[in-house]
Amino acid sequence: MGSRCALLSVLFLGVMTTHFSAGLIKYKDVISGDEMFSDMYKIEVKKFYDYDLFYEVEGRMVTPEFDNPEYDMSLPGEDPVYRVVYRAVDIVLDHHLQQTNFTKDQYFTYIKEYGSKIAMRLHTDRVRIKFRGALEHGMKTLILGHFKDWEFFTGESKNSEGMVALLNYRSDDVTPYMLFIKDGLEEEKA
Repeated sequence: MGSRCALLSVLFLGVMTTHFSAGLIKYKDVISGDEMFSDMYKIEVKKFYDYDLFYEVEGRMVTPEFDNPEYDMSLPGEDPVYRVVYRAVDIVLDHHLQQTNFTKDQYFTYIKEYGSKIAMRLHTDRVRIKFRGALEHGMKTLILGHFKDWEFFTGESKNSEGMVALLNYRSDDVTPYMLFIKDGLEEEKA
């Protein structure tokens, strides 16, 4: 029994060491430098016109608790208890994303300008043309066609020239997912 436990301990430590030494990958906005998400979530690449346009990142709803002196729930004579509980998307909380708002016209203007900046960073004219075609098609079919369903988030710095991530929910209306333009991100090992 003792040697079996020792073997299991060694195997467990080997797995833990391998997992943690692999490191976390952070995805940062190439314009603002803000961390937008990491590889701790389920990530899928979404194609449009045979071009890897978006990272689709699936999150979950979490219930964080924060101390808040405005909401004293204690009885007179007791130590004050300050708790505010709400549900939020883990990706937004973990990476300090900031919600922002757009009208449809404002977003269309933003995405054209942002797309041009990102296209200029791409290596060849052929890739730029493919990116622009995929972005236009993806925005028209996925985003602008269902504009009222999306929420918008910048990085922590709120840089208006940087990436605006999009948040929506799966058909179960519970599972959140976010879209990030793949070419607007750079990977960084943590």
